[in-house]
Amino acid sequence: MGEAIRRHDWRDSPLGPVEAWPDALKTTVALMLGSRFPQAIAWGPELITLHNDAFIPILGHKPSALGRPFSAVWAETWDEIRPIAEAALAGQATFIEDFPLVVERGGSPEQVYFTFCYSPIRDQTGRVVGLLDTVTETTANVAANQRLAFLDGLGRAVAEARDADAVLATTTRMVAEYLQLSNCAYADMDADADGFTIRGDWPRKGAPSIVGRYRLADFGRLAVERLSAGQPLVLTDTLRDLAPEAARTFEAIGIAATICMPLVKDGRLTGLMAIHDNLPRLWAETDLALIREVTERSWAHIERVRADAAVREAAAALAALNATLEQRVEDRSNRLAEAEAALRQSQKMEAVGQLTGGVAHDFNNLLTIIRSSVDFLRRPDLPEERRRRYMDAVSDTVDRAAKLTSQLLAFARRQTLKPEVFDVGRRLSGVADMVDTITGARIQVVTELPETPCFVRADLSQFETALVNMAVNARDAMDGQGTLTLRLACGRPLPPIRGHGGSPMPFAAVSLSDSGCGIEPALLERIFEPFFTTKEVGRGTGLGLSQVFGFAKQSGGDIEVTSAVGAGTTFTLYLPETEPDSEIRPPEREVPPAATAGCGGHVLVVEDNLEVGRFATQILQDLGYQTSWAVTAEEALDKLGPDAAGFDAVFSDVVMPGMGGLALARTLRRQIPHLPVVLASGYSHVLAEDDAHGFELLSKPYAAEQVGRLLRRVMARAARERS
Repeated sequence: MGEAIRRHDWRDSPLGPVEAWPDALKTTVALMLGSRFPQAIAWGPELITLHNDAFIPILGHKPSALGRPFSAVWAETWDEIRPIAEAALAGQATFIEDFPLVVERGGSPEQVYFTFCYSPIRDQTGRVVGLLDTVTETTANVAANQRLAFLDGLGRAVAEARDADAVLATTTRMVAEYLQLSNCAYADMDADADGFTIRGDWPRKGAPSIVGRYRLADFGRLAVERLSAGQPLVLTDTLRDLAPEAARTFEAIGIAATICMPLVKDGRLTGLMAIHDNLPRLWAETDLALIREVTERSWAHIERVRADAAVREAAAALAALNATLEQRVEDRSNRLAEAEAALRQSQKMEAVGQLTGGVAHDFNNLLTIIRSSVDFLRRPDLPEERRRRYMDAVSDTVDRAAKLTSQLLAFARRQTLKPEVFDVGRRLSGVADMVDTITGARIQVVTELPETPCFVRADLSQFETALVNMAVNARDAMDGQGTLTLRLACGRPLPPIRGHGGSPMPFAAVSLSDSGCGIEPALLERIFEPFFTTKEVGRGTGLGLSQVFGFAKQSGGDIEVTSAVGAGTTFTLYLPETEPDSEIRPPEREVPPAATAGCGGHVLVVEDNLEVGRFATQILQDLGYQTSWAVTAEEALDKLGPDAAGFDAVFSDVVMPGMGGLALARTLRRQIPHLPVVLASGYSHVLAEDDAHGFELLSKPYAAEQVGRLLRRVMARAARERS
């Protein structure tokens, strides 16, 4: 599709030539083409369509969508999806699961289901200029779940039947309800196979009854040939497949649409299930396959019931029924297992779709600001004041991107934590003062603490961030006026939450209760999903509560929420209690931020990425350090030698081929314990599963001042220990 977009003639399009496209469009198209998930862009007031290769199966045999209005591509469904598109263009992202539509993409209408996310696309000023459609088709999963649920219910109902009429009556009634037929009946073959009798119809909407006996010959030669060959007979309201006299017979019977499913045994037509519908309809292949399976199951059961009843009366019939039930139970178990596997895969893809749409939306906005600012910075005649403004915009945007990445890792329970033992009550009191400032003068902040201290081992920074995120949500729920209560309870057991088992071990329970509007019951299960928010545009990314959820889970605890509409909400964070740490030391005195110069030491940089390695060594040299560079941990050990003579510190990446940075740090701790090591990482599953293992950790992206401050601290500490 990238090549197709380049070859497309855009001269007469509202988008104009590709080289004149705005940066926001170029960036979004590049990200879309690089995605393996089906995505499409609808750009500008005309909603001009662009899409990637993965989106092609969604279109099927539709005419080429490239460059056409989105409303024209999906003309047959536009009335249903227009409100969703308009919401995205108004700035509101929408995520919908298993959305039913009737589309035309293969020559005829078909019922399909889609799970998709419509996200607004914004330019560098924040104005919405289009929408991003991230979609997956769930038709097969929905159909499989519906079909298995119906067959399961039918199997239980037919199991109670004791004769042929009961089996046919139960089967046909349930098929009529499932397919929403206006008039449905069953047909039982006569002994001589010359005719059949229609019984037990369930007419709806005043449809006439069709109960009665009919000769098989009345169906005409074509019908008899098909049925005798075991082929289903499907007649639409036009009756074009029949001769005129046969068609008149059908019209006289009052059948507008008919499916006759035959059962042929030993070359003889022995059973017939006729389903009649007085409303014209288009029969889908899935409907025909379902009716065929129902027919075969019902007649197989009828044959067993009749044979046993003729030989051994009711007792033998019951034994055969039990055998049938065992087979049905086994079949049902197998089908349920398949359905559960398909459902899990569908839920996984839906989650990926939602997350992809949210990440694409937020990072597109950030990348647009960075790209536009860099383009302006390249201008030689740019005034100094504007240059500083664009440089500040790039720096601020990088900070926002780093925060977004941190929140995503927190939700996924993959962030690098720095746990320490602290008194929850003391920290809660400190946070309460900050929360009082955040919430404003019209919100009263109340703190309730126990008399005895309560200790936990967790990442203090993430703990305080979680409290602030919950407090901000409470403030918004109270619309700036009310009471927010921060409460700590010690020694509480962890209750079962969201289907997970609890724990009798002691937990510290930190709760925030507001007097706000409360949360609708239907939304309680979704509030921790990433990018899900009920706030208006511009008042949140939907990642605050996701961070709380991920932090609680990764710390061995959980988060519980109770709410009543109009009566407020309570969030309770559970963290495992621990004994106070006797080795808790006061924090080391930080070197004042203004002192940015280095101390002249020799630092070994270990970094396999060439661009990052060059940048790190340049930072350290600018700070006044002497530097050496190794691209692998093995090369670093060679340069250091047995005693690291001439080196004062090691600054190493964590994720590298071969020996990683953490393994290098452990080796140096054993061999050269006096040499300080600083680790740097954007993300490492090893660090996410545990803490930094006692080493100083610097998270990417980092600033020059952060590098200098941390190196000065560890080198000063090493000097004190040697002395």
